[in-house]
Amino acid sequence: MKIISISKLLPGMFVQSVTKQTGRIKIKNQGWVKTQVGIDKLKKAGILEVEIDPDKTLTKSVPEKEPTQTSTVVKKRDPWLKVHSSEQEMGKAKKLYDEAKTLQLKAFKDIKAGRDIDIAPFRELASGFMDSVFRNQDALACLTQMRQKDAYLLEHSINVSILMGIFAKHLGIDKEIIVELTTGALLHDIGKIKIPDEVLNKPGRFTDDEFKIMKMHSLFSKEILEESGLTGVAVDIAGMHHERLDGKGYPFGKKGDEISLYVRMASIVDVYDALTAERVYKAGMEPIKAFKILKDGCPDSFDGELLTKFIQCIGIHPVGTLVRLSSQKVGLVTESNPATPLKPTVKTFYSAKHGRYTEVQDIDLSNKKTSDTLESAVKPKEYNIDLARFYKNSILP
Repeated sequence: MKIISISKLLPGMFVQSVTKQTGRIKIKNQGWVKTQVGIDKLKKAGILEVEIDPDKTLTKSVPEKEPTQTSTVVKKRDPWLKVHSSEQEMGKAKKLYDEAKTLQLKAFKDIKAGRDIDIAPFRELASGFMDSVFRNQDALACLTQMRQKDAYLLEHSINVSILMGIFAKHLGIDKEIIVELTTGALLHDIGKIKIPDEVLNKPGRFTDDEFKIMKMHSLFSKEILEESGLTGVAVDIAGMHHERLDGKGYPFGKKGDEISLYVRMASIVDVYDALTAERVYKAGMEPIKAFKILKDGCPDSFDGELLTKFIQCIGIHPVGTLVRLSSQKVGLVTESNPATPLKPTVKTFYSAKHGRYTEVQDIDLSNKKTSDTLESAVKPKEYNIDLARFYKNSILP
């Protein structure tokens, strides 16, 4: 027998057992891995090392595609399929978002009172998020931009959960696994409730001692979830979303192949939402600037290939971004356009040229009859725009 890294596993090898992984996968039967497709599935599941029997390695070539077991044809899922319009989905999405806030607040109270949190409602909510994302991801994506400066702890985990779900859907990950990922993301920062307020809410740079305290939140999150009965990839996301590929992350200092696909995804999404969030002591960063910072962190901190896919997934100007058009109309990106990302649908409501609110208009920049082009992302304060009022009157049902 021989133990090898998953990166060295080849089609035709006989797998005896899994010896190292980040998840809780169990191989029901020993056997040959016949295709690269099968190996890729093991990698996605977080398998790091396997035990093989070299004497049983197949010497003949094996087919690249999995053999057909039945006549059932499985079609590749279209990640951009929209079953409902954004307007149809927005009401359901807003209800889910509000439920998530209520659930988070209850969990915070339970932890402070020394009680275990009930995982079932979080899993149910994560499933609801995914149903909404599969109907039309733009609705929940838009809600992630409705930030309150004093609600970062509450909203950040909800936003990371939604973005993780959208990202996982884009990558073609099984829906059952996506629910686990979004559940873990919903709870990934729950350990911050155990961090002293004077450290957690400090507006300036941490001292070395304060940073040591702050870094404990990942371990606290992991412990809280484990004590509440959660296992697998959800716990991994909570405990390891601050790990980095070069081993300089925390709390375990894991690096390279020790960090699973799902944790790599979570680290990207977590930092992206943190950078673009409105805080009491700082303005949110424009998405394109956040992408640049993340790219500067590749390959030392983040997976460059995954980051590229994440940017493709949510777009250069994500849904919910305030933009100015060439006509000097200002509005919100309300629908993504994967075919031509720089030509989304924008709901305009303000004139930068005349400095006043205008009649609300939906402009599909991909429409050949439209002469308008997207000029740049802007901040509400540039024009003293009350974005909350616009959301309430023109976006939410």
